[in-house]
Amino acid sequence: MTASISLSEKRQKIPSLKGKNEAVRYSRIFSPFRTIGLVSDGKPFAIGTLGQTFYIVTIVGHSFQIFDAATLHLLFVSSTQTKSEINCVEAHFEYVYCAYGSSVAIFKRGRLQHEIHLPDTRSVIIKILVFGDYLLAITSSSIFVYEKKSTHDKYATELYTEIPVNKSYGNIIDAVHLPTYLNKVVIATSTMLLLINIRSTKTIYVTENGLFDGITCLEASPALDVLAVGDDNGKVTLFNIRKARVLQKISTGSNSIITSISFRTDGPSHLVCSLRSGALFFYDMERRARVHVMQKAHKEAYGGATRASFLNGQPIVVSTGSDNSLKEFVFDPVLSSTDSSVVSPPRYLRSRGGHSAPPCSIIFADDSSHYIESASRDHTFWMFSLRKDAQSQELSQKRSKMRDGKRVAGVVSQYSGKFAPITMIAQENAREGAWDNIVTAHQQETFARTWDSRRRKVGKYELPTIDHGNVSSVAMTQCGNFALVGSSLGGIGVYNMQSGKIRKLYRLHKKPVTGIAVDGMNRKMVSCGLDGIVGFYDFSESKYLGKLTLEAPITQMVYQRSSDLIAAALDDMSIVIIDASTQRIVRHLYGHTNRITAMDFTPDGRWLVSASLDATIRTWDLPTGGCIDGIKLSNVATCLKISPQGEYMATAHIGGVGISLWTNKSQFHPVSTKSIEDESEFANMMLPNVSGEGGASVLEGAFTQADEDTQSGIYISPEQLDQSLVTLSHCSRTKFSTLLHLDTIKERNKPTEPVKKPESAPFFMQISADSNGTQAETEKHSEDAEKDASSRILDIKDTTSAAFESQFTKLLRQAAESPTRDYSAFIEYLIDLSPASTDLEIKSLSFKTPFDEATWFLEALIQGFAEKKSFELLVAIYSMFLRQHGDIIYEMRNNAEEDVITTKFLEKLDECDKVTSSETSGLDKLTKYCAGVVDFVMAA
Repeated sequence: MTASISLSEKRQKIPSLKGKNEAVRYSRIFSPFRTIGLVSDGKPFAIGTLGQTFYIVTIVGHSFQIFDAATLHLLFVSSTQTKSEINCVEAHFEYVYCAYGSSVAIFKRGRLQHEIHLPDTRSVIIKILVFGDYLLAITSSSIFVYEKKSTHDKYATELYTEIPVNKSYGNIIDAVHLPTYLNKVVIATSTMLLLINIRSTKTIYVTENGLFDGITCLEASPALDVLAVGDDNGKVTLFNIRKARVLQKISTGSNSIITSISFRTDGPSHLVCSLRSGALFFYDMERRARVHVMQKAHKEAYGGATRASFLNGQPIVVSTGSDNSLKEFVFDPVLSSTDSSVVSPPRYLRSRGGHSAPPCSIIFADDSSHYIESASRDHTFWMFSLRKDAQSQELSQKRSKMRDGKRVAGVVSQYSGKFAPITMIAQENAREGAWDNIVTAHQQETFARTWDSRRRKVGKYELPTIDHGNVSSVAMTQCGNFALVGSSLGGIGVYNMQSGKIRKLYRLHKKPVTGIAVDGMNRKMVSCGLDGIVGFYDFSESKYLGKLTLEAPITQMVYQRSSDLIAAALDDMSIVIIDASTQRIVRHLYGHTNRITAMDFTPDGRWLVSASLDATIRTWDLPTGGCIDGIKLSNVATCLKISPQGEYMATAHIGGVGISLWTNKSQFHPVSTKSIEDESEFANMMLPNVSGEGGASVLEGAFTQADEDTQSGIYISPEQLDQSLVTLSHCSRTKFSTLLHLDTIKERNKPTEPVKKPESAPFFMQISADSNGTQAETEKHSEDAEKDASSRILDIKDTTSAAFESQFTKLLRQAAESPTRDYSAFIEYLIDLSPASTDLEIKSLSFKTPFDEATWFLEALIQGFAEKKSFELLVAIYSMFLRQHGDIIYEMRNNAEEDVITTKFLEKLDECDKVTSSETSGLDKLTKYCAGVVDFVMAA
């Protein structure tokens, strides 16, 4: 659905939030992906036809979306954003025309084909008309006419003329092309109608002054020469422009502004008007009677209905509004064949929508990151799908009925409208389907509600606070059996989710409880409140374990079950990391300059991501306690959640009704843990958008070039931090253990008994006695040949002029004969050898006088110990050397006084022993000291 754009092109298209002279910086960890939950920003949609199918084009900021009118499934999203917000759209067969500023962009299947720019860049296009060979870009004062360059062109791109409208007529409000009027359009100003010939640029007709007042919209009717004119007083005027006569005036019964008019063309002569109050007004022109008024089709508080239109030849009405929704209503066929006077009102058919107000609480609803649950100030609770837009659904707030017709969980009559806005959501899926698995806290309510995520509706129970205070926080245990409800008066109640009955009470806090959490085994419970107290409890035994008093009120808390860490946001704009097992503060994070709005741990518990009113998102590395990444935002983030697998970060922002998704690049390449000291190093990136342009997919991080990682500040660990430190090898633990216990492994792997000859061989393998004897004789000759060969090998090894030597011996000899006597190449080769090859080479060391090969080997080990690299591996190799040749060394020590050469060899051996013993003892002391310190801290 989106065009493939290279990473460099994407980065060039992201504008900076600061001055033009400042270089754009990018986040080390997060990259904008896309925004979900957006359907329409309220501007009128366009309906296009392809054969017998219809599609609907809705505007979403700088992008547009195309829906299938038959199912309202999302078909395409524009692959390229416009430079400014789209003002209006027009659909003409397979092409979509978008007007933004003084330009028109032409798209096909969501991909940009061509752009047209008006001569006057200060003009703003308010309407587009496409008919015949013409394209009309209409501003508030002029009409720009474009035509096709040739008959083979698919769309008009050449400027034909500009037709200014007399200022005395007023500003242009709307325009329409009557189907039977060749080269003519009707222009509506606020007080009159003008009929203009775009070919001759002449104004043919102008209505009289006073005939109309406050025109807001204009629409052509199926009848010839008849126009419908809507005004700001809730009235529709049917006007015959050919006869210059008013045919009829229709009152909608309200003084609300009419935003659009549409006529039904499948038989009955109905019209529909969309009103600023959010209602849809249906009228039968034959019977001159109102059919129905659909109140609250769209929310008046967010702008009401902006357009309603019948599909051509179908009894279906499509409407949209500023409440981020797209709806379809249908007229059912007449039930009686004899009396058609009774018209049933239109019924709801299908819709797509989202939040009308910015989300105030979001969570990932499952471990596979398929759904995001979101609550908003518009009293709605949505479940958005990250995989398919059609799977998004609003959770129903209608309660279930019992068999006797009574509703459960309290008196329902007090909830005539929707529930109060949700302030906090808690969900666990361990018992999904068995009973309710979602708990929500609502604004200014003294009880929490349960929900069923599988049935997508409100649950059975209302869980009241134990002290009759308002619900301030909620939580659930990982098993899904218990819900915890915190009160604004400090009490905490534990309820059974299956029965809805209270099971435990806790009274520790004196002020509102702002956070509750229980570990994965239901053993430990933690709570915090505005009184600055963090309480610890034994959940299974219902015992109070202790408390930790902080210096400032705690506004929110996040618990990481795998690492047993707690992150508490304080009112002094700092974050405190607490170890729940020791009940002590382990980190104090400073950096935000305004109140912290949201925070969450990464799944591995290594990072904490926080958002604040200072319009930044910071990532904290908990082992070092530093801020390793920062993002400056154009809108403050009010909610933030990391997906269970860590591939996404979801954020909600002030002024935006969608949910922004960010991809985590650290899944594919390492991220530098170097702390950022200055905010000037923060990334100044734009928020994700619907089209995904300028964003990065999840897999994009896997194909990032190495040079890009280096330029982004990736820290590459050196081979050795300092020459005074002992550096261990990177080999596996298995190789190290095999070197130490190779003799034991060989002894264990020996066969327990010799291989037995089969008593009777198969018929195809039977041999005669003569051949059997010949085979035995052949085996005897082969054994003698092997003995001769082995003796010859020994003879060759003993001779000094041998033409054969292994790579081990060759590197050792070349290093010893070099002027610098540098054994680095030999040590690298020795470390990379397999345990079996190492054992063979050490066994093959020559101890023939003057012991050159053995002495060289000891010199190489001494150099390796001095460099302090791969220390434990060299110690294991030295141990293997002593184990293999210990008997020879013992005899040499007994005869050391008689031979000078032997004494020299033993001096090298003593030097090697001295180095290993000193380094090993120092390392052992340091290890024991560190272990003692850790034990002391844990015990304290």
